[in-house]
Amino acid sequence: MGYCNLPVNDDYEVPEDVPTIRSSQGKDVDASSVGWMEPVDLWTPLKEMRKKYNRNGYIWIKNLLPREDVLAMREHYFHHLSPTGLLAPNTHPRDGIFNPINDPLSFQGVGGHPQAQCIQLIESAHTTPEYDAFCTHPALRSFVRNFMSWEQETMLKRAMMRHNCPGSLATGVHYDKLFLRGSDADFLLRGGGLMYLKDSDRLGRELEDEFRDNAKNLSEEERVSAFNKHMADDGYLSHDAEGFRQTQAKGKLKWLLGDFEAGDVVFHTPHMIRSSAANEDEKGRIRLGSDLRFYEAGAPVDGRCCMEEWR
Repeated sequence: MGYCNLPVNDDYEVPEDVPTIRSSQGKDVDASSVGWMEPVDLWTPLKEMRKKYNRNGYIWIKNLLPREDVLAMREHYFHHLSPTGLLAPNTHPRDGIFNPINDPLSFQGVGGHPQAQCIQLIESAHTTPEYDAFCTHPALRSFVRNFMSWEQETMLKRAMMRHNCPGSLATGVHYDKLFLRGSDADFLLRGGGLMYLKDSDRLGRELEDEFRDNAKNLSEEERVSAFNKHMADDGYLSHDAEGFRQTQAKGKLKWLLGDFEAGDVVFHTPHMIRSSAANEDEKGRIRLGSDLRFYEAGAPVDGRCCMEEWR
């Protein structure tokens, strides 16, 4: 990994205009409260990448994975789910065009409440050889080892693919520790239309400390649960991204967007707060991303991370 003679982001121009973020739940986020994530080139020196990750709580790597390999995985996933009627007639699975006659809430992905046939096929999609090969992609695994200075990395079994249909509910405001409280997983791989609350790692840690204090009198099982009595019913911090920004972040932080492409990878800290906007793709395309978590081989890991189930 060399060949980069430019400082970080010297060849990246931040887009001039930012959009208003449309929300499927809660208020829209005005453009004045929105900013852009900053990507880094794959050939950026690792030292600079680590500084950026530690400073911002995330790092967005452009073209880490070969574009064709990512699109092939997209094609496989939607072909696998095609018996449900998810896709528009006479369209290619790689395009992932949602059938507009469907109720999008009945065809949500992981985290939603899709119909029974969708649940069965989503679950089996996580056990295919194609997904296993994708999760063990040499380009991804070698980067993780080099970035973290690990001798050997291990991926948690709790991996998942998550699709988001146009018109369905957006991902709520959350951070990883909410759903794996007590875990020390370092990374989550995410491709797709997420947005990050700028400089929110500290806020996430403060919220986690508050939840921990409130749960002192609970049993161990309740304490580590994202669904204990001190949490929202579905474990999220909020479904109103702008409301959360105004209250918990006191209006001081911006939501950051990324113009992601197939092959891009975002790594972030366990406490980095994120959400997603409504999918309003003009062509009806379904967003698809994969969440992967890694740890150093031999390190202690929360047992819940080792479950075979994707949910």
